Amino acid sequence: MHEVALSNQLAGVVRRAAGGRRVTGVHLKIGALRQVVPETLRWAWGFVIDGTDLADAELEVEWIPLVIECANGHVTEVTGQLDLTCPECPAKTTIVGGEEFTVVDIEVA
Repeated sequence: MHEVALSNQLAGVVRRAAGGRRVTGVHLKIGALRQVVPETLRWAWGFVIDGTDLADAELEVEWIPLVIECANGHVTEVTGQLDLTCPECPAKTTIVGGEEFTVVDIEVA
């Protein structure tokens, strides 16, 4: 359960960025390859910020699917079992989405 460690690190980033202002919201983009469990992250965030200066900060997460693109230009969203081969051809693929863990926005009052 690395979500608690992620939440601790995130809280530090948010505090530094907020510069002492009251934080009301934190917006993230998290890719499928980060293997973050949504419910566990929400629990961990609440656990980490409870009773702190971030206690009012709501966490909003946009979950980004795993997307691959092959050398021939076929773009595929990978769902289910992890398969990085192009379903259209045998060309080599690269990951073009799904590795994100990005703070998009911090709302302050």
